[in-house]
Amino acid sequence: MKAKLIMSGLAALGFMAGTSGAYAQDAARDAIAERLAPVGQLCLQGQDCGTAAAPAGDSASSGGDIDGEGIYGNVCSACHASGAAGAPIRGEEDAWAARTEQGFATLVDHAINGIGAMPAKGGNASLSDEEVEAAVAYMVEPVMEVPELGGGDEAASEEAATEETAAAEGDAAAEEEMAANDDAASGGSDLDGAALYASVGCAACHDSGVAGAPTKGDSEAWAARLEKGADELYASAINGIGAMPAKGGNPNLSDEEVMAVVDYLMAEAQ
Repeated sequence: MKAKLIMSGLAALGFMAGTSGAYAQDAARDAIAERLAPVGQLCLQGQDCGTAAAPAGDSASSGGDIDGEGIYGNVCSACHASGAAGAPIRGEEDAWAARTEQGFATLVDHAINGIGAMPAKGGNASLSDEEVEAAVAYMVEPVMEVPELGGGDEAASEEAATEETAAAEGDAAAEEEMAANDDAASGGSDLDGAALYASVGCAACHDSGVAGAPTKGDSEAWAARLEKGADELYASAINGIGAMPAKGGNPNLSDEEVMAVVDYLMAEAQ
């Protein structure tokens, strides 16, 4: 009887030891798997990556600053640390040059809404716009001056205002250039040199090159004449030269009208 009890006790101890060993092996395997787990997730546009949430605590619940570096490490680094899918690597100035020229507000907008192969918020829909902004700030800090966070809308407005101002200045410059061309075509007066050219007979020779007349718009044919200066060309057109009669054969034209035509022809040749 005692022998049976002893045998039963030994069997129970053996079972417990085997069970404890199995639990220990499972725990070891779990620990190894946790250490080998990837630090991030590669996520492309169109994939369902919303479950790749950043760990809790990336932003302090007590109102502290958002941990952009932590969010970058858990979400963004999967691509921006390796260059996957063409993502610019953090710290590589050449890769970021064209992007940083667009301004910080534009980079934040692209990160929030997605661009190219990058999905909105890097595939982590649980991130707030402020968290994305903080991650972008950390990511581009080595290659550009980062403005104060939280001012994305203000920065975007400033950029838009700057672009509008530049566009307005460009339009004004274009209008001034057009006005200058108009003045050149009319001798600086209100006379329309182009209309006079077409209506008073000048086009008959200067459109076709009849009698050696320099063709309108032919810069090579006009080059030697332009070198003489406007005053000499005015005098030749008013008084006649070579095969061209005075005032192109139209004595009813005023000197000012002839000069307006000459200005138009010079402008066309330049």
